[in-house]
Amino acid sequence: MIDQQTKEKYAELALKKGVNLQEGQALMLNAPIEGADFTKIVVRKAYEMGAKDVHVNWVDDELTLLKYENAPEEVLTNVPEWRVKLHDFYAEDGAAVLSIRSTNPDLLKDIDPGRIAKANKANSEAMVNFRKYTMNDKITWSIISIPTGDWAQKIFPDESKEEAISKLWDAIVKIVRVDQDDPVKAWDDHNATLETARAILNEKKYKRLILTAPGTELEVDLPDGHIWKGGTAESEKGIVFNPNMPTEEVFTMPHKYGVNGHVSSTKPLNYGGSLIDNFTLTFKDGQVVDFKAEQGEATLKHLLDTDEGAKRLGEFALVPHESPVSQSGLIFYNTLFDENASCHIALGKAYPTNIEGGSAMSDEELDKHGVNDSLTHVDFMIGSEKLDIDGMKADGTTEAVFRKGTWAIDVTGK
Repeated sequence: MIDQQTKEKYAELALKKGVNLQEGQALMLNAPIEGADFTKIVVRKAYEMGAKDVHVNWVDDELTLLKYENAPEEVLTNVPEWRVKLHDFYAEDGAAVLSIRSTNPDLLKDIDPGRIAKANKANSEAMVNFRKYTMNDKITWSIISIPTGDWAQKIFPDESKEEAISKLWDAIVKIVRVDQDDPVKAWDDHNATLETARAILNEKKYKRLILTAPGTELEVDLPDGHIWKGGTAESEKGIVFNPNMPTEEVFTMPHKYGVNGHVSSTKPLNYGGSLIDNFTLTFKDGQVVDFKAEQGEATLKHLLDTDEGAKRLGEFALVPHESPVSQSGLIFYNTLFDENASCHIALGKAYPTNIEGGSAMSDEELDKHGVNDSLTHVDFMIGSEKLDIDGMKADGTTEAVFRKGTWAIDVTGK
């Protein structure tokens, strides 16, 4: 089992490089009650770093399941005003937001997908203002994970709960570089590598990306003025932070009307406690016009029916197959990890920061630039060691960007 010192290093890393907590700043923390011991370490570290206030929103899988099993639908779809005001209060105060996501991937597998979809949509509608703060990087925010019993045993089904948790801790610690002597410096070096890669891609100014793999033949147009990002982000106040830990991606936005062809998933998608697996989406002029899934097809349909924008793409991310997450050989059933093992795309809302001047644009201006809007943003994995990607330049010529799941262009800057 992981020792106390390593947990302390991880908590400190999440605060220093994740949200980059500043002295006098508040912290809002979303955490699983099963991880209370680790959460208390984070809270103590935050106060030691000068946080003025730390508020914890506890999450409990068992209570969540009981509510879905027993509560009437009007309760599931009624987001209390106090909860909305709580999130808005901390966002408007400039608080950092750290989320520890460790949900059991099979939590809601026996729940009617329609109930889940209605609850997710109601929550998204209620949190529209709060999401503007995170998706526009007005505040600092970050997502990390710690092992929980059911999640760990999903990954290591032949192990006891205690041994599975121990193995998952070992994997997470290595992947997020906490096993290194100086994790903060390790992340500085890693961020510099991703910054170089995104700078080179921004110089390319590709007009289109062409994807080829088993089950995938997809063309993705990129809007004029698109920006590749990855690794760190910068808040409205100029605070540099890491939204995801781990992160191995560089990403941009597709043109909402410029996606054509079909694409197949390469890893399971854990969507709100339900798994969607082995699915294919067919696009025409940016919109999903057909879909199929071997597992979770009803859940996928409800996701696509969230709103008009849920049928279009909001993100395109490049992740080489040799990333530490991929090389672990594990399927995590957790998007935070699985998306950093594989190239991925996202259904739903695009990050306005992925286009020049996007954070200052109105909804109408964003739409004119081809920026997708939606109540949802759901990443799913499409990469493998068999994926090839070509980039089309403004003059119509193409060059190899990925071959067999890894970079075909030099993104080291050397």
